[in-house]
Amino acid sequence: MEPALLGMLVAWSGAALALAAAALLMFTARTPLKFALVDRVRDRRLSRTQTAERLALAESSVIAVLFVVVAFTAKGPFWWPLAAASPLLGVGLWYDIQSRSRRLVPELAGTIGIASMAAAIVVADDGTTSLALGMWLVASMRSLASVVFVRVQISRSRLTPHTVWHSDVAQVGALAMLVAGYFVVDLPIAAIIAMAVATVFQLVAVRRSVPKVAMVGAQQLAIGLGVVFTTALGVLAP
Repeated sequence: MEPALLGMLVAWSGAALALAAAALLMFTARTPLKFALVDRVRDRRLSRTQTAERLALAESSVIAVLFVVVAFTAKGPFWWPLAAASPLLGVGLWYDIQSRSRRLVPELAGTIGIASMAAAIVVADDGTTSLALGMWLVASMRSLASVVFVRVQISRSRLTPHTVWHSDVAQVGALAMLVAGYFVVDLPIAAIIAMAVATVFQLVAVRRSVPKVAMVGAQQLAIGLGVVFTTALGVLAP
């Protein structure tokens, strides 16, 4: 939900609230939709199948209603970031259907795709394309760095094969993309500073003893919120 929170902090509106609610439902609807589609592709009817189908249909209906609300309340063409991200979301869904959603490719595709919600919220409040792309970039790079870091940490905690430098490349690469983006789109320097702090922390943390998985999650939540609030302050500061 970091992308939706970032978008709402930067460009609050009624349409933003509806988009954030839709994003939350899209996240929760993913599981029943996956079960329903997997069972359909494999031509089977399990006890869970009907329940999954009903849940997916109910949540999809609410999402559709929310998008209708956005369509009538948005001040700008909120749809283009979501349209641009749809191939990435499609990749994630395809891997879900194949029961391979834990692979790196679908995780990255899904997180970068859902990060488009930050851009959609900005545009819905008549924000500039440059600012929308800047917020999408921040949300995407933060998610990319987090996903790879967490995967490495989980592998370390389970004593399964892992490569620490994979996380290093993700951290440095994400920060480098933000630095490059600063010269192309509307991106506050505060976002780069926040990501730099997160990068240093994760470069060090991946070489120290691994905390419990719950602690890794709590750390990522705190870092994510820090990046989001710092970026929003950077955008809104006079």
